[in-house]
Amino acid sequence: MAHAAEDDMGSQHKPLVESDWLASRLGDPDLRVLDATIHVRTLPFPFIRSGKREWKRSHIPGAAFADLRKLSEPTKRSYTFTLPSASHFAEEMARLGVGADSRVVVYDSRHNMWAARLWWMLRYFGFDNASVLNGGWAAWQKGGHPECSKSCAYPPAKPFSPQPRPELVVGKQEMIAATECSRTCIVSALGRRQHRGERNEYRRRGHIPGARNVTAWEILDRDTLQYRSKAELLDRFGTILDAERIITYCGSGIAASSDALALHHLGHSNVAIYDGGLVEWNADRTLPLELGE
Repeated sequence: MAHAAEDDMGSQHKPLVESDWLASRLGDPDLRVLDATIHVRTLPFPFIRSGKREWKRSHIPGAAFADLRKLSEPTKRSYTFTLPSASHFAEEMARLGVGADSRVVVYDSRHNMWAARLWWMLRYFGFDNASVLNGGWAAWQKGGHPECSKSCAYPPAKPFSPQPRPELVVGKQEMIAATECSRTCIVSALGRRQHRGERNEYRRRGHIPGARNVTAWEILDRDTLQYRSKAELLDRFGTILDAERIITYCGSGIAASSDALALHHLGHSNVAIYDGGLVEWNADRTLPLELGE
């Protein structure tokens, strides 16, 4: 089966790279490989744990661990993963060894979405030379590539100069306006039962009015956990791609980042994420929700 990144290997500013490509470049001095895995449970209450324990046991040789809780806004609750200030993000990335001249590859062991979140954050702050390892840790292991159990860290770097792109993220008021804008398509990246209102993981049931549902799991091949081929992704998103602007959302911007990455990979040039997600939307009980498809 062909995969979405097969024509992108080796090119800068592409959202996806394959494990064979990465394995052949592990010794590059400018390469920074980051494991961004987070483990999360929403019911019966939000529970967040970083994947650092598993990273310590086994990871891609040389890879450092990037804790998204530390990279997110420190004054907000950890399970919201809210975008931080530009200076905070650049300084934290510098501690991980990422500077202006770095080439970053992010991976995770949780369906690519945590890696996609860090990729989107980097892109939001104007850092384009970053990619997600297609299929993450599972693809690395299936490829028979070497693993490492030694603690790894890159030398601290000089912080890159962040150049935020506000058009890549929307807030609550812009999201309210989007529900009434015919030129904008809202996409829910959450599971189908959550979207239809059969599950209640975020205080209230249902989805933001008008939202279409393309889950962050159905855009992946079930066996490989890699993103589906471009042809399959085009079929999954369908007429959504005709919209002038697309806004993806989920609970707090994680699954939404995976959908956004796929849309960017397909060539849509106007994709944003509702960073607050249902955590913020549902906290305001004056805001409507819809049930069903």
